[in-house]
Amino acid sequence: MAVRHRLIRTSPEEVWTVLADGSRYADWVVGTAQSRPVRGHWPQLGSAIEYEVRVGPLRLTNQTIVRNHEAGSLLELEAHAGFLGTARIAIEVRPWGEHCLVVVDEHPLQGAGGAVHNMAVETLIQLRHRAMLARLAKVCEGDAEDARRGARHGAGLPRSGGGHA
Repeated sequence: MAVRHRLIRTSPEEVWTVLADGSRYADWVVGTAQSRPVRGHWPQLGSAIEYEVRVGPLRLTNQTIVRNHEAGSLLELEAHAGFLGTARIAIEVRPWGEHCLVVVDEHPLQGAGGAVHNMAVETLIQLRHRAMLARLAKVCEGDAEDARRGARHGAGLPRSGGGHA
């Protein structure tokens, strides 16, 4: 079972905002592109997003369904990966001081992925999770910094002395 964690230097609310936006899935999930909600209201139970996976010239359309959801703290997904089968992916969001600890737990459920699951596959999943959590941290920390910058600069309002009447 591939379990990995990462401290993200922003609040759990900032992290949850990214996870709760199905159109941003491709921003942080390694190997995906062009995600979009296709059923329900992400991340409510039973909602789904569709995304494209690109491997060289090959393009596959896959779908991920929310199987369990506790707003702000837990998102359990079932990822359908075509001929590879399905996988359970649980993402926990935990407060950690002023920051956030994100724990990802993934394992195959059915199909070829489960049949060939071994230490080599586990290693690949761990490497993918490391990259995925790094991308999630970059997105969340960048969003938080953008929000702080916006707050410091009046969120787009004219600054004093800007020549406005």
